Amino acid sequence: MRRFPLTLTAVAVLFSASAAVQAARVERVDVEGLDEAMTENVEVSLAIAEAVGKDVSTRRLTYLLRQAESDTRKALEPFGYYSPEIDVQRTREDGNVHVRIVVDPGQPVRVRNSDIAIIGAGGRDQYLARDLASFIPSEGAVFYHPDYDGSRNRISRRLAERGYFDAEFASRRVEVTRAEHAADIDLVWTSGDRYNMGPTTFEQTPEKIIDDSLLEGLVYWDEGSYYHQGRLDRLRTSLTRLDYFGNIDIEPLVEEANEDREVPVKVTLTPAKRSIYTAGVSYGTDSGAGIRLGVERRYVNMRGHKALAQLDYAQKRKTLTLQYRIPAFAWLDGWYTASLQASDEQTDYIDSRRIEFVASRSGQYNQFLNLVASMHVLRERWAYEADQSDPDAGPLYRYATFAYPSLRAEYIDVDDRLFPRAGIGGSVTLRGGIEGAGSDATFSQIHARASWFRGIGEANRLIVRGELGHTFTDALVAMPPSLRFYAGGDRSIRGYDWREVGPRLPASEGRKAYALGAKNVVTASVEFERYFTRSIGAAVFVDGGDAFDGGSPEWRTGVGVGVRYITPVGPLKLDIARGLDNPDSPFTIGLSIGAEF
Repeated sequence: MRRFPLTLTAVAVLFSASAAVQAARVERVDVEGLDEAMTENVEVSLAIAEAVGKDVSTRRLTYLLRQAESDTRKALEPFGYYSPEIDVQRTREDGNVHVRIVVDPGQPVRVRNSDIAIIGAGGRDQYLARDLASFIPSEGAVFYHPDYDGSRNRISRRLAERGYFDAEFASRRVEVTRAEHAADIDLVWTSGDRYNMGPTTFEQTPEKIIDDSLLEGLVYWDEGSYYHQGRLDRLRTSLTRLDYFGNIDIEPLVEEANEDREVPVKVTLTPAKRSIYTAGVSYGTDSGAGIRLGVERRYVNMRGHKALAQLDYAQKRKTLTLQYRIPAFAWLDGWYTASLQASDEQTDYIDSRRIEFVASRSGQYNQFLNLVASMHVLRERWAYEADQSDPDAGPLYRYATFAYPSLRAEYIDVDDRLFPRAGIGGSVTLRGGIEGAGSDATFSQIHARASWFRGIGEANRLIVRGELGHTFTDALVAMPPSLRFYAGGDRSIRGYDWREVGPRLPASEGRKAYALGAKNVVTASVEFERYFTRSIGAAVFVDGGDAFDGGSPEWRTGVGVGVRYITPVGPLKLDIARGLDNPDSPFTIGLSIGAEF
């Protein structure tokens, strides 16, 4: 009786030792012979990859090794490789198993025959015909599954976008002949008839804030015209630009279409917060410490009018802006705007006061181009400190009155307005006045800015900027400072202070030189950014240019480095720069935050 426990113990020990011998730890799994994309797809498809770092039994390991060949084969089919040669190897050392999967993908399957068509009214649609013509993979191309799925889904989506709501597949088949490395595509839709635009209704919930008649002015199509999703997208964009609503839901009610196949459109709108208040502090070496206060009324009344008031009150520079906007939907979606701005600048270099009234009409020509026509009335008084030969006599003021029209075109075609990685944006402004017709001098100006963005890889961004301005006049001395060009500062030539580059009054004891403004300006910038995480990065840049009156520009160059932090309202930028051509300061520091456009 005493031997029985001993026998059980011996058996248990022997069983445990046998299990330990049979168990193995999968150290790693390597896939060789494929490109990066195929290797990644094989790795995520392997069941044995889930066992890495774990102990598995011999039986389980044997199963996973057999399964590895099947997993690899299936993972290569989306890339068009249906007959690969696969060699699964394993090396065992000290209980650790290293698995190598060596693959020769072989000859890819190519499209032999491609029968792709739309039967019905959609077959006569020229835009759908273009989609069919651009279907990939085409005959002779490798049968790459993502291309096929993408093209098929795109045409199905386009049928719905263009109002063929009854479209369905008549045939959807792909036959792969492995022995011949060939794929035959048979893909046919029946489109049915095209639907039309029905009545559009607006519902504002929980309360009505804008007259429906104003919103109906945004519906630019006629009831009964052909249906297109792009029309609803444009309506959504127009409603978003109004900034009245926090949520916009546009729903085509296909199931409620009438016998004429007219689809009603229901627009449900939730009002946004009516008033926006802003507050902040500021500091500038020229302006001193200050506060910024603002209030915007998104909708003043049921007619959709807007109002804005902003105050920037600093020790040496003060600006008050009042603005009133009225929606304008005739011709182009936009606004009638009236604004009044008063500013007062009392620095060590200049004593200036300005009041300007601007009446404008803006219009969104298309999704990229916005046009603004305006009329300006300007009254300005200024005196330079250096002009005061007799301080006891008081400032020697100069006065100017200008009334002039202005045209501005703003073009923005980027992938993201907050943080673009691809595209271009810029503006061109034309303005001019005539002496005796509301202006103290005859002048005309052109001013252009442009920015180009290019993402390089996943973590880099290249930015190229340029600026060009020219004034046509023989009376620059009669033009006030606000109508002249300047260079230097955060948005110009970093490494030089604000307005430091260009014609200036000479420095004297206790006073730096001060910019007078110029007839012309030209600046350029190249900036490279590298992001180490999704939101934190660094930048290096080179800026150059000049503000000048005549002849050739005296080119000034600044170089610097910066830190970048991506925020929900745009990048936060901290730059340290140095001018290379006798700047007033050895270094400049710039801090800014906000969207690129």
